[in-house]
Amino acid sequence: MARRYVDLSVPIEADIESDPPGSEPKVRYIDHQESWKGLAASFPGLTQADLLDGQGWAVEVLQLSTHNGTHMDAPWHFHATQDEALPGGGRRAETIDELPLDWCQRPGVKLDFRHFADGYVVTAQDVEAELTRIGYTLKAFDIVVINTGAGGKYGQKGYVASGCGMGREATLYLAERGVKIVGTDGWSWDAPFVHTAKRWAETRDPKIIWEGHKAGREIGYYQMEKLANLDALPPFGFEISCFPVKIKAAGAGWIRAVAIFEA
Repeated sequence: MARRYVDLSVPIEADIESDPPGSEPKVRYIDHQESWKGLAASFPGLTQADLLDGQGWAVEVLQLSTHNGTHMDAPWHFHATQDEALPGGGRRAETIDELPLDWCQRPGVKLDFRHFADGYVVTAQDVEAELTRIGYTLKAFDIVVINTGAGGKYGQKGYVASGCGMGREATLYLAERGVKIVGTDGWSWDAPFVHTAKRWAETRDPKIIWEGHKAGREIGYYQMEKLANLDALPPFGFEISCFPVKIKAAGAGWIRAVAIFEA
């Protein structure tokens, strides 16, 4: 059967707003002319003139955090333990190389939260209301993504502060129903820090800091950030493929997330 693919990933690109200052990726491009010595090092006596058109290879050198670009967080990123709310208590949190691969290509569900203001903290009731609106009942292992509208601002001034975030109750609502992988088009699954910081300055309540992520201490889950093109997706009726790069004992890994539609 013919398939249609929608790219849900952003390119790794330097010199745009993609992360807080100091956390951005760096990319060095080495072109065909500059690189010839690297190729010649394996062939003693080879000169640039010996090479076809005097050209070597194109190579890129990247300086990256595992959280640059479209990526997936593992429970280890959130806390040292997970599943505290499940029978038997907590256990060591899973790292990205321990993610079961059969979770990574499953039916996708999109929740549209673009109407919420930047910094709004989504509740369990909001999730339930959106599922009712789109007429969908969650199934175990569904991959749930939230469209906050932040994805349309990626690379532009203000991106990191854009979009709503998922609160503890909203995150646990999904995890309690067997959802293992979630995602957002925002910089973070939680509300942007600049908004949470204002609330914290007023309340001094530490429970509101990173509350969506910290829900993984209670029930472990995996989370994608910086997704793209979520506005191109219907509420359901597609699969999401989101296999992470296998980095030993890491809290996250880069992914090429793709939505797949059967013809």
